[in-house]
Amino acid sequence: MPAFVKADTRGPRLRRRTGWLVLAAVLAATGATMGAATGAAAQAHEPPAPGLPASAASEPITPIPPPPAADPRKVALGKELFDDPHLSGNNKRACLSCHDTSTNGATGNKLDKAPDGSPLPLHTTTVFNAALNFRLGWEGRYRTLEDQAEASLDDPATMGTSITGVLSKLNRDPGMVRQFWTAYGHAPDRASLLNAIATYERSLLTPGSRFDHWLEGDESALSGEELHGYQLFKSFGCISCHQGVNVGGNLFERHGIFHPLAATKPKLVVVPSLRNVAVMAPYFQDGSAATLPDAVRKMARAQLDRTLTDQQVEAIVAFLKTLTGTYDGAPLVAPSP
Repeated sequence: MPAFVKADTRGPRLRRRTGWLVLAAVLAATGATMGAATGAAAQAHEPPAPGLPASAASEPITPIPPPPAADPRKVALGKELFDDPHLSGNNKRACLSCHDTSTNGATGNKLDKAPDGSPLPLHTTTVFNAALNFRLGWEGRYRTLEDQAEASLDDPATMGTSITGVLSKLNRDPGMVRQFWTAYGHAPDRASLLNAIATYERSLLTPGSRFDHWLEGDESALSGEELHGYQLFKSFGCISCHQGVNVGGNLFERHGIFHPLAATKPKLVVVPSLRNVAVMAPYFQDGSAATLPDAVRKMARAQLDRTLTDQQVEAIVAFLKTLTGTYDGAPLVAPSP
């Protein structure tokens, strides 16, 4: 790969061609070393959902499905646990504190804070559509929502407690014990605690974006500029990493291939979903891009060695805004400043 980078200095035409070679090499190496290629290919080429028009069959993005069927008692219990500050060591922080489901499923902060007030090392990712990702967290450490929930409880920088500590509190709460008996047929234990939280999180899907309506055959759902932005998004190569049902979230990628991007480690991250990206500012794992146009420009330069015109940025941003879905019957919104 260094040879490709070195050859890249010999001219604009070769630089563009070289950019593709480097990107292809990185994607191939990532798939081989991290086991992501199979998952990425499966989502990138997955068949369209039943009932989609033939025009959508060749598109690399598929609509978000409705939430999976689940026992409503478990979903309700999971929501109450997600909102409950007693799940933290200091009884002041809930999952909801950093994953606000009334706005964008995250926060508007560059970096959220640990219980001691120190900044967290990485920008908070949204809980919306997280169930559609093949790995969880920027570093992809967790394969399941249950694994991530347990890790968050144990982490001093997030919830600062433990499964044992949480279960002790829950089993002293008669109301909670009754809810677990209703949903699971027994008192709170490790498996039911984690399952309830994960079952609720799996319900946090955001179907119904205008782009999904277009995929489903509504040709009036997108404007000419938005469609042009989508074509640029594909032709420039953004689609190489941002595709599938979650428009990302299905492979690892190195950031800063051609030019520096985010300052924060790690350098190899799970490609973030672009679902609802218009309401997710700030961007990148260090929160260093304050606006969506800023993020688009920086990504094009860092990952594709391409400098975009103002018109190209505006068109791509227009397309990205069509990826905003709905939750509880309303479009997602950005958090208040």
